[in-house]
Amino acid sequence: MQITSKELESVAAVEAPRFDMYTGIHKALRAFMADTLLAVGRMDPLDEDEVAQASGRVLDLLAACAGHLRHENDFVHAAIEARAPGASAAIGHEHEDHVKHIAQLSDLVVVLRAAAPQARAAAAARLYRELALFIAGNFEHMHVEETAHNAVLWARYTDAELVGVHDALVASIEPQEMMAIARWLVPFQNPQDRFHLLADMRAKAPAPAFQAVMDLVQPLLTTKEWSKLTGALGIAAVPGLVAG
Repeated sequence: MQITSKELESVAAVEAPRFDMYTGIHKALRAFMADTLLAVGRMDPLDEDEVAQASGRVLDLLAACAGHLRHENDFVHAAIEARAPGASAAIGHEHEDHVKHIAQLSDLVVVLRAAAPQARAAAAARLYRELALFIAGNFEHMHVEETAHNAVLWARYTDAELVGVHDALVASIEPQEMMAIARWLVPFQNPQDRFHLLADMRAKAPAPAFQAVMDLVQPLLTTKEWSKLTGALGIAAVPGLVAG
């Protein structure tokens, strides 16, 4: 199935905001990707600790990307295909390419860590360039999902149905993975989206899980951002009192 220009135009023309499963998590991934690329670029290839830390961040990013692909395939693409057969095919093939690229990048991390000192700079440069290409492709890929795929979903699902798909996806994520992505998901939203994200989490997640996320992200927010968030949530803006 082809996604029509009329459906794409509906993304920009929609009068009221629709439920968007893509943009929030994509902001998190873009931030994670950019931060990791910068870390690899400034890494000293002759410093064992820096190599270990930067390459470890690459592996963490790749794990997050692999998990994200699985979640989209299992829930979002399944929803698209249920009502618009073939509409996720192009992006689905790109997902297959991303899986291969993730494996290649993982191999380059192994090469970097095993390289002799005199070969370390070349191995670091190759990892940096391949990671940059992976990120560039992902940025374009995410744009298509946020426009074309949202157009398909919004034309065929109500917001309540989309929330159901999203909640099922989130419920499938293990706590450790959820905490790892929350570190990037919460800080890099705008204040309004950050509030809605945390308000929804407080309503649906166990209180200790909500508290753990708040404790995690507080040091990652500016004083002003934290004040806006706690004020909007109606909770005390001091550590240890956010669950009230």
